Amino acid sequence: MVQELKKLLRFSYTPISNFPVASIVVTKDGKYYKGVNVEDASLRAGVCAERNAIFSGITDGLKKGMIESIHIMVESGSISTPCFVCRQMIVELCDEDTLIRCYSIDGNYRDYLVKDLCPHPFDEQDLKK
Repeated sequence: MVQELKKLLRFSYTPISNFPVASIVVTKDGKYYKGVNVEDASLRAGVCAERNAIFSGITDGLKKGMIESIHIMVESGSISTPCFVCRQMIVELCDEDTLIRCYSIDGNYRDYLVKDLCPHPFDEQDLKK
């Protein structure tokens, strides 16, 4: 996984922040969906690597509960967790015990479960009247 994420980092488009991120979503049936972060001068119109990978899966029929794990690498040398916008999408499509593995460029990683990263999610239960 580390080598695949490193290869993906090359395709990140980050002319403003210079903070490349790569992500791979692995489904329970063994499919892989890849994504990188893409930004532009307005910054708000871009997309994070995690959501890019998830959206790729959705385009191919990915549904809630089909994700086994999400792998994320940043090029900066640190280990970073998903931003809160990505966490919202993760909560909506993943089970609470889905693995989120966050890597540094040198291959070190930390494991989280969705329920750890998002202990108080905003989800479909909040929208019920």
